Amino acid sequence: MAAFAAGLLLPLAFAPFDLFPLAVLSPALLFVLWSDASPGRAAFRGFLYGAGMFGLGVSWVYVSMHHYGNMPAPLAGLAVLLFVTGLALYPALFGWWQARFFSVRGAWHAMVLLPSLWVLFEWIRGWFLTGFPWLNLGYSQVTSPLAGYAPWLGVYGVSFFCALSAGVLAGGVRAPEKFLKLGLPLFAVIWIGGWLVGKIEWVQPAGNPLQVTLIQGNVPLDSKWRPDSRAAIMSRYATLSAAAPKSDLIVWPESAVPAYLDEIDAGYLEGLRRVSHAARVDFLLGVVERDKDRRHYYNSVVSISPQPGIYRKLHLVPFGEYPPLEPLFSWLMRNLQIPMSDFSSGAPDQPPLFAAGQKIGVSVCYEDAFGEEVIRTLPSATLLVNVSEDAWFGDSLAPHQRIQMARMRALETGRPMLRAANTGPSVAIDHHGDVLARSPQFQIHALTASVQPMQGATPYVRLGNWPIVLWVFLMAAAVMATRAQKRLAKMP
Repeated sequence: MAAFAAGLLLPLAFAPFDLFPLAVLSPALLFVLWSDASPGRAAFRGFLYGAGMFGLGVSWVYVSMHHYGNMPAPLAGLAVLLFVTGLALYPALFGWWQARFFSVRGAWHAMVLLPSLWVLFEWIRGWFLTGFPWLNLGYSQVTSPLAGYAPWLGVYGVSFFCALSAGVLAGGVRAPEKFLKLGLPLFAVIWIGGWLVGKIEWVQPAGNPLQVTLIQGNVPLDSKWRPDSRAAIMSRYATLSAAAPKSDLIVWPESAVPAYLDEIDAGYLEGLRRVSHAARVDFLLGVVERDKDRRHYYNSVVSISPQPGIYRKLHLVPFGEYPPLEPLFSWLMRNLQIPMSDFSSGAPDQPPLFAAGQKIGVSVCYEDAFGEEVIRTLPSATLLVNVSEDAWFGDSLAPHQRIQMARMRALETGRPMLRAANTGPSVAIDHHGDVLARSPQFQIHALTASVQPMQGATPYVRLGNWPIVLWVFLMAAAVMATRAQKRLAKMP
């Protein structure tokens, strides 16, 4: 059960606990447990590790399904068990593979192969079956020196240096005499190097700072979509916006108005346009949109500004926003009572929205968990905005983990990130990933902050994930080739 306990440690490295050194210690313990294990035992230990890691780290899935999706507790428990089991197969396969092909596992195995494979498996998990990039090691490091690698190589690059640090520690356990000569200096180079390269500025201010207000309606899900609640909700958002301090931009969260865009009273929208013109404040509103034939529905963000526009969510949430493999998962969809859960995706080449004199890269809900998607509007966009409905997560780990992801997006892109969430916390983040302002959770609140739009491009914005993915693939391939060469040399 040591592997399971090591897996339980890893979620504590992430928000809201923020014990970031555990993101090095926890994988190091797993690497040590794999050091003398057969392929079958390594797979089993990897599975136990994944069960502990995801069982605690994504426990919020049960909250979403049972408390807010109204799924009966036994079915929700079964669904979460299957979900965690599927995720635990990643470290299980990782463990089997490295043990199957490497019967002799020295320091280079721990310090080169395992960190490389860790990142490759994170990357695969980030796109396979639409992707689930939760608990990537790099996210835990937004306040550590390793965060300096984010503008260069993104979250997977930070994950690599985190896993490399773990490999150095694990290699030191196997060969203590080499640790002081090789391991400790390498460990110091990794961490000091992250601090040094993080001092390089890739971006510059774009105009003057903006005064922004994020409206947090704190509307309960159980009443949000009731027709008799609509007028009160719309009044709440309008009142909070009118009472906000003088701002350049006001952002409402995901599906803030519980109605289709074409159902909203024309006088209500016209009132917002008049406020926008008179007070010189632009709006970004989370809305639900449908086309004229009412066959396609979109989770959208509308800008009310001199250049109005619409962003339609591209990366939809399986089961929450569309039914994947419906015949196979029909039992689950029957029990998930999620309103408006059959959306269509927006176009992949949508331009930034224009508001407050800035080009804004918009994402909806968990789209900001995918760095390769956020950079699509860059370097054109000077500001990032994410709107979310975090009421689905309740008082769980998820809202805090999602803020950590948003901070990583700011670090990667060199752009401030505004995140407006219905139940909060809503946050304003600067281009260094630091939280400028944060709202209290589960309270009606208007969060106002000053942010500086930025221009320019980090290496990650220009090249995306490919440099780090290619690097770890080549490193793993080099170790494999070296092993094959040694085997051939021993043959008669």
